Amino acid sequence: MGKKVKEDKKAPPEDVFDTILVESRQAATVVLMLNSPEEDVQSKACEAIYKFVNKCEENKKTLLDLNAIDPLLRLVQGEDKTVRRNACMALGVMCAHPDVRKLLRKRDDSIAAFVNLLQPEEDTVVHEFSALALSYLATEFSTKVSIFENNGIEPLVKCLSSTDPDVQKNAIEALAQMLLDYQTRGALREYDGLQPMLDLLKSEYAIIQKLSLLSLDRASQDAENRASLRELEAISHLIKFLAHPEWNDLHVMAVMVLSNLLEDVESLEQIKETGGLKRLVAIITDQPPVEEETKGGKADKKAGSRAGKKSAKGEAKKVIEEKDEQSPGGDSIIPTLPDVKMSAARAIARSARSVENRKILHEQEAEKMLIHLLSHESVDVQSAAAQALGIMCENLSSRDSIREWEGLAPLIRLLNSESGDVKESVTLALTNLTTANSTNCNEMMNLNGLDPLIQLLADSREEAVANTASVLTNLAQEEVLRIECLNRAVVSSLIDPLKTSNTNVQSKAALALAAFVCDADARTELRVSGGVEPLIVLLHSGNDEVRRNTSWAITVCGVDEPTATEICKLGGLEVLQQIQMSSTRRSPFADAALERLLDSNLSAKYALSGHLGSGNLIEDGFFDAGQLKAGTKFLSLEDFCKQEMNDKRPTLLINSKQEPSPPPRQEDNEALKADSSKTSVSGKSSRTGRETKSREEVNEPMSPTEQEAEPEHENRHKKSAPPKRLSWKTIIKKKRTKAQREREEKQKEEEIQAQLAKEAEAQAAEENKPFTTPADPALYKYMEDVMDKIQPLPTTRLQVVALAEYVAEKMGGPIAKGQVTNFSWELPLSQIKFELKSNVVPIGKIKAGIHVHRALLFKTLADRIAVGCSLTRGEYNRAWNEVMLPEEDEVAGGARYPPKPYIVDLIHEPGKLLPVNTPEAVSYQKL
Repeated sequence: MGKKVKEDKKAPPEDVFDTILVESRQAATVVLMLNSPEEDVQSKACEAIYKFVNKCEENKKTLLDLNAIDPLLRLVQGEDKTVRRNACMALGVMCAHPDVRKLLRKRDDSIAAFVNLLQPEEDTVVHEFSALALSYLATEFSTKVSIFENNGIEPLVKCLSSTDPDVQKNAIEALAQMLLDYQTRGALREYDGLQPMLDLLKSEYAIIQKLSLLSLDRASQDAENRASLRELEAISHLIKFLAHPEWNDLHVMAVMVLSNLLEDVESLEQIKETGGLKRLVAIITDQPPVEEETKGGKADKKAGSRAGKKSAKGEAKKVIEEKDEQSPGGDSIIPTLPDVKMSAARAIARSARSVENRKILHEQEAEKMLIHLLSHESVDVQSAAAQALGIMCENLSSRDSIREWEGLAPLIRLLNSESGDVKESVTLALTNLTTANSTNCNEMMNLNGLDPLIQLLADSREEAVANTASVLTNLAQEEVLRIECLNRAVVSSLIDPLKTSNTNVQSKAALALAAFVCDADARTELRVSGGVEPLIVLLHSGNDEVRRNTSWAITVCGVDEPTATEICKLGGLEVLQQIQMSSTRRSPFADAALERLLDSNLSAKYALSGHLGSGNLIEDGFFDAGQLKAGTKFLSLEDFCKQEMNDKRPTLLINSKQEPSPPPRQEDNEALKADSSKTSVSGKSSRTGRETKSREEVNEPMSPTEQEAEPEHENRHKKSAPPKRLSWKTIIKKKRTKAQREREEKQKEEEIQAQLAKEAEAQAAEENKPFTTPADPALYKYMEDVMDKIQPLPTTRLQVVALAEYVAEKMGGPIAKGQVTNFSWELPLSQIKFELKSNVVPIGKIKAGIHVHRALLFKTLADRIAVGCSLTRGEYNRAWNEVMLPEEDEVAGGARYPPKPYIVDLIHEPGKLLPVNTPEAVSYQKL
């Protein structure tokens, strides 16, 4: 038995603390452990904090309140890898809380610490959580700048190539936030970050693909990045991505990136050369691309010829790669989502804003895809397709192509859609389709598109109404279409849009109205429908385009006198004068409207400007109301006739029409009716009296009722009737007579009331009788004399002289110079006013007149015999006529000189021609 050897156990050193196991259930205790000098304690404390903050958001806030951020930030920058990793994990998760991010932004070294943790030598877990922290912090713009200044873009780009999907996800998310800053877009290109983003489109994880597409969308907003993406064949990658039906929830984002890329002409050229646009159209329209099989066969042949020159191993590898590339899409077409179709249509619309892009898209027949999408059941797709067609139609060739590809019919059908967006987009497309294209306009009529268009003017969607008005303006350029629209009451339908508050609708409606009221019937319809007043209201608009188009509409409406008179009556003349005097609102359109209005209403023109040119021919209904100040309301002739007689200057009227002959004895018939009614009002006594007399002659007994109706005065005047004692039967008869009298009185009152009502109706009818201009038989006689005696004269000079002598003779004869003030003309004129009981005096009734009367009569008669002359008003009742006459001694066949202006003397030496600007002429014009 061996001897037991005693083991030698060495005691621990006296200066070393014995190991203890501490179980802590308080977060505060663990936070204190972060300040421990032992790395093992720090590591375990960080790990415990990571597990704690991962549980809920409240735990993050709890640790923030316990001031755990600063110790963790210090440990993140420590030397021990394990401590750094655990501290980074804890701090990265805590960054999800906004208060934590707010505190870290105040620490200057926080961003630099996380960027340093992205170095290649660090652990993958550290990369994951530091990228996570940066993705949270990059949501604030100030932090974006700080990350960029601390050179954080390059390490984030390198993390995109990591094998760990979590690192990829956090890095691409951080870059997606950073790309909202324009500086990052340029830095991403410098650090070759676009290729890794394209590679991430093939990731197995949808969130990584989504974040990659989001980053590409933001990066492709930079023109230089788009150029780099073209070099990397990003368009092909994206089209292949769209061919994968299993990624259909990400197709919208892919189309958004394509939309950015297709803004450049170079991108469209590239997609055109590679056939990518047709593949895109095939994917969007759910149809196989044209000539797909032929191209596929050629590709197989080329691939086979190339593969024959290589080894068997290389050939197998090539075939596998080609299969992998060509497998997406396949032979069967899987329908894409409506959102993808809508985004694709918007991408085409966005690209088509450039003239060069529109040409390329038209060459690739992009309109066919858009026309196909019009038949989709989704209203969003229909709206986007119609809007894209509208933009494509800015290209002249596209307008004809859309018609040839039968694109007008679905557009017209969509006018009846219930969606406001669809109607707005469709009307925009039709506006561009019908602009300067008469064939499309006629096709609109052939496809029965006029009725839905006119009905759309009453739609609640204001922009759709504005576009509809533009379409109708284009259609009105064709006379046949304009007549068809007028037959459908388009003028009345355009009045309501004029009353809206939308300035765009007002402007387009006014322009459409101007296109349709060039016909007399259309102007009549406008007046009858009350459309003139809204036009006058629009002249007060603060929008320049509204005022301009309204002025143009008034210019067209003011061609005929009734419409011009209506516009003046409603105050349009005053508004146009105010616009003309304004330095900011005045425009050539307003000036043209005012000029046209005055040319159609010569009475107003003469009152405001005091001048009528030789082209302004005075016709019946003209009146001279005297000089008016600018901005003064111009009254109509009817208003002047309704005024009570006063001591002011009379209104001179020109009306050569004869008085209409009265209707055949209508008053006599009315008088007979009145007499018969009076007889009926006076009661039945006369009739009863005659009947009683006749009965007495034939000895017929009267009935009791007739006896009651017999008047008492007849009984009193009967001498042969001796006084008799009344019996009880007679008393009863008298009582009955009294009751009968009451009924008769009541009947009389009713008949009187009926007669008064008839008289009131007759008076009201007389008041509502249309206004008739007072006749002037004397002026009619003047015109007959002038046409018989003066018009046949051989020369214009002789006609002028003879007409001047005639006018002077009818207006009181010559007046010696200096005796005009002594010429008695005011009293006779006042007597005429008194006789007519009116301020309006026909010019033919004036037998003693001076300059203002004679000049007006001369101009009136001269216009009737085609002698050109002007009429100008001066001061103090001065007025004169100016004529243009050739030299008196011109020889036939000799030299001809331009005619010279002369003023016609109608006062002192009637018929004398005074050369303009001579002292004698100036003296004639002034007092």
